[in-house]
Amino acid sequence: MFSKDSSFRENTQSFFLFKPNHSIFVSNKDQKIIKKLFFMNNSIYNFPVPSNEPILGYLKGSPERIALDAELKRQSNTVVEIPLIIDGKEVFTGNTSKIVMPHNHSHTLAIYHKAGEKEIRQAIDAAMKAHSIWNELNWTVRASIMLKIAELLSVKYRATVNAATMLGQSKNIYQAEIDAACETTDFLRFNTYFAAQIYKTQPLSSFNQLNKMEYRALEGFVFSVSPFNFTSIASNLNMSPAMMGNTTVWKPATTSILSNFYMMKIFMEAGLPAGVVNFLPGNGSLIGTEILKSKDLGGIHFTGSNGTFNSLWKGVSERLPEYNSYPRLVGETGGKDFIFVHPSAKPREVAVAAISGAFEYQGQKCSAASRMYVPSSLWKEIEKEMITISSSLKMGAPSDPANFINAVIDEKSFDNIASYIDYAKNSPNAQIIFGGTYDKSIGYFISPTLVKTSDPHFKTMEEEIFGPVLSIYEYPDDKLDETVELCNTTSPYGLTGAVFGQDRSALMDICSKLKYAAGNFYINDKPTGAVVGKQPFGGSRGSGTNDKAGGEFNLIRWVSPRTVKETFIPATETEYGYMKEK
Repeated sequence: MFSKDSSFRENTQSFFLFKPNHSIFVSNKDQKIIKKLFFMNNSIYNFPVPSNEPILGYLKGSPERIALDAELKRQSNTVVEIPLIIDGKEVFTGNTSKIVMPHNHSHTLAIYHKAGEKEIRQAIDAAMKAHSIWNELNWTVRASIMLKIAELLSVKYRATVNAATMLGQSKNIYQAEIDAACETTDFLRFNTYFAAQIYKTQPLSSFNQLNKMEYRALEGFVFSVSPFNFTSIASNLNMSPAMMGNTTVWKPATTSILSNFYMMKIFMEAGLPAGVVNFLPGNGSLIGTEILKSKDLGGIHFTGSNGTFNSLWKGVSERLPEYNSYPRLVGETGGKDFIFVHPSAKPREVAVAAISGAFEYQGQKCSAASRMYVPSSLWKEIEKEMITISSSLKMGAPSDPANFINAVIDEKSFDNIASYIDYAKNSPNAQIIFGGTYDKSIGYFISPTLVKTSDPHFKTMEEEIFGPVLSIYEYPDDKLDETVELCNTTSPYGLTGAVFGQDRSALMDICSKLKYAAGNFYINDKPTGAVVGKQPFGGSRGSGTNDKAGGEFNLIRWVSPRTVKETFIPATETEYGYMKEK
C-alpha cells in the first residue's frame, strides 16, 4: 500500500505516519483511505477533568529515589551530543558549544550543535509542510499523542527528565519533580480537556439555518521561545499550540538544552509526526531575525526577558504588511513580585512564605518574591523567624538531597545578582540582614540574601534581579494605605503578589487596591507554585500578555475560528413584505 519509491514524490504529497523520524510518500488513492482511518470520525469523545500528577516523595530506598540516583550517575558520566531536529531528522551542523553543570562549571554534560540560516529556513519549511496534515487531523488523535507523551514522561522517562533538569539547570529533587515531571504532565493532560471545552463551544442555530464554529489552527507556524528555568514551560510553549493543530519552530534556552532535548525525543517516541515541532538550538538573535522574515509566521509563544519579547514585538510590527496574517503574540516576561504584610498577620507564616517564595530554586522563578512590605509592629519578630530559618538552609550540588539552595544558572546571571548585593552593601540606605556572600570558583553559588532598606524606591525594591535576593521595606502601621499604593505603583510588572493577615476585611480591601499589580494573587500563601488547572498563570503590565498558561485562555489564542452558516431553504425574492403593500 505504501511506497517509498522516489518516483512518487513528484505527484504525491508527503503523509506523516505516527512513527518518529518517518515520512512516507503515498498515492492520492491511498491518502483517501488514510483519511478515512484518521480524519473521519463520528464519535464524540469525552475527556474528563484530569487529576494533577502526584508529587513523589523520593525518600531514601524508595523506587523513585533508586531510579533517580542511578540516572543522575549515568548522566553525570555521559557527554551527550545534541543535534538539531528538523522534519524529524537529526542535523549536525558542526558549529558546536558545550553545556555545563551550573554547580560545577568544569563538568561538561553535553555538546550541542547550533542552527545556521540554512537550518532555520529548513525548519520553517518543515513546519509549513507538516501544517496541513496536522491541522486537518482529527483533534482526538492529536489529544491521544499528548496523553501518550504525558504517560511516557510520568512513568518511563520520569527519572531521565528530572535528572537532566537537576544537572543542567541546578534544581534540587523537589524543584525538578514539581516542574519537569508533574507540571509538564499536567499541561499535557489538562490541555486535552480544555481543548475539548473549546471545541464543543458552538453558536445557536434557529429556524431554517444551522450555525457552527470551526476552530482552525493559525495560518502559519508558531515560533516558540523557551526559558531556562522551567522544563515544563519549554514543553508547553510547543504542545499548547500543537494541541490546537499548529506546528512550531522551537528555540530552547541554551542553558536548558539537555532536558529540552530529552523532551523532544519523548515527543517523537509518542508519535508526534515529523515537522510538527522542529528543535533549533543556537543563537537567539540569528534565529529570531530569520523567523521574522518569514511571511508564514503565524504566532510567537514566548517566555523570557522583557527586552527580547519587546524586540520580537517590534520586529513583527515593522513587517506587518509582509505576513499572511497578523501574528499572534503571547508572552510571559518579567516580574518584581511582592509580599504585603498586614499588621494582623502571623509572623511565622510570613517568614516561611518569604523564605520559600524568595529562595526556592535560587529565586530564579518569574513568580519569586523579590520585595516585601512589613509593618513596624511585626518586623522584629518576622526578622527573627527568617534568620532562624535561613541559618538551617544548606547550599550545594542538587545531587545531594540535603541541599535546599543550588547554583544560579550561569556566570552572566551570577555577576548580575552579585552586583545588586554589592550595591546594597555599599549603600547608606540598606543593610544586609543575612546572606550577602557568593562564590563562583566551582559553581555559581549565591547565598540567600535579605536586604532591608529605608527607601521604598531603593534599586533592589524596583528592579528585577532574578536571583536569591529579597528586599524588605518596613512601613509605619499608620501608613497602611499609603504603603499599599507604593506596592501598586513601584514596579512596572504585574505578575504575582501575596498578602498576609487575619483581618479579612482589610485583606479584601488590599486585594482590590492591588487589582492590576498581580495576575496571580495569593492570600496567606507565597506568591509561587501555581498549579495547572487550579491557578492558570500569567500577568500583565510589564509581565506579558496574561494569556494564562494552564487554562483554556492560552489554548484559545492558538486557533482562528471560522463561523459557518448553512441556510436550508434560500431566499428567492429581494423585496421586503411591506414593499408589496398597495
